[in-house]
Amino acid sequence: MLDAVHYILGLGAAIFLPAVMIVLGLCMGMSLKKAILAGVTLGIAFTGMNVVLGFMFDAISPAAKALVENTGLALTAVDVGWSPIAAIAWAWPYALLLFPLQIGINLLMLALKWTNCLNVDLWNVWGKIFVAAMVMGLTGSLILGLIAAAIQIIFELISGDLIQKQLYQICKIPGVTCTHPMMLQGPLLALVNRALDFVPGLGSVNMDAKALKNKIGIFGENSVMGFLIGALIAVMGGYDLKGILTTAIQVSTALVLFPMVAKLFMQALAPIADAAGTFMKKRFQGRAFYIGLDWPFLAGSSEIWVAAIILVPFELILAIVLSKLDMNNVIPLASVINIVVTVPALVVTRGNLIRMIILCILVTPIYLVVATSFAPILTDMAASTGTLQVGSGQFITWIQLEAPEFRWALAHAFNGEIAGIGILVVFFVLFAWYYKRMRAVNRGIDEMDKK
Repeated sequence: MLDAVHYILGLGAAIFLPAVMIVLGLCMGMSLKKAILAGVTLGIAFTGMNVVLGFMFDAISPAAKALVENTGLALTAVDVGWSPIAAIAWAWPYALLLFPLQIGINLLMLALKWTNCLNVDLWNVWGKIFVAAMVMGLTGSLILGLIAAAIQIIFELISGDLIQKQLYQICKIPGVTCTHPMMLQGPLLALVNRALDFVPGLGSVNMDAKALKNKIGIFGENSVMGFLIGALIAVMGGYDLKGILTTAIQVSTALVLFPMVAKLFMQALAPIADAAGTFMKKRFQGRAFYIGLDWPFLAGSSEIWVAAIILVPFELILAIVLSKLDMNNVIPLASVINIVVTVPALVVTRGNLIRMIILCILVTPIYLVVATSFAPILTDMAASTGTLQVGSGQFITWIQLEAPEFRWALAHAFNGEIAGIGILVVFFVLFAWYYKRMRAVNRGIDEMDKK
């Protein structure tokens, strides 16, 4: 039985999630033909997005590595990306307990009207497995690990409710929201974004990718921006002319393809969301329900990718500076395209590209410091589960630890550490402020819709 479950999960999000969506569509009254078509299209969208993202990573990562090597720094923790970390999580002996935990909490919160979000993104349950395994690794307690995971599940659902209206304004896909843990970075980003309101000359600046294009003409086109940014990264990596031009055109290609692939998510999700909305409204009068999904349905927003690529040289510079201060031991590699910060920044700033870039630069040190802190734990987890073998004196880690301050606080608070408890309390207070602020934003959106 366990082998069968692991086999199904091993098929990956591009197969697992479309299968879930087909079943959901059929349960919500869709015809077999429409449900299958929507599911297959969703699988194509996921696959296409991974292909383009992998293509861009292959173009930028070698340049990033070359830049760090040119500094002569010996960074012993390697950023391996999300895939090996997910494999470590799935190999945790108690991983399957998180499925009933997530589903049970979700159904209970729906019944108690604490959320209107039905989270069908069961593939990303591995993010909760990761937290539970991390806490158990520190404390030795399975119960504490499951409690920590439950806290994350609750916050993800509440966050999904809070951001749904903003997401609709961005992607125009009705009835869906994002329950990915990256969105738990929202409270901190919202606080910093609020502080930017008081910076002279910045409070009135509101520039998305379209406005940027109007301002600077051809230099605002995705293709040209990608070419220029890719060339800059290659120059920083010490490439020759051929390497610079090749990297530039590869990054340019990726930026042009992302919005094209993202349209497939709308084609796949809109029919399912409509069917689910109709089904729920018939049975629960007066309630609006949302389907909780992974983040890629937002990938058509050029701001995500422009901010992520502009962030790369700053990540590398910060990694070097922090290493000299003995605060970082990580070489940004597999996660150097850090979309887990640019996506929530898109939501918090409502697509204001200038603010997105500023927010991402300001919080990047948190990602590097937490990744350094977690490196020994992740390396031990890889060894204990037999997932990866790491050489002596080397460590593995993951820069894209979604909402790193929250996860660090959870792990260390449950380990009884004062710093962890203090930061977790601060996060709860900050989330309460964020909840109130986002509710006010949502009321403003409702009032605008009525006019």
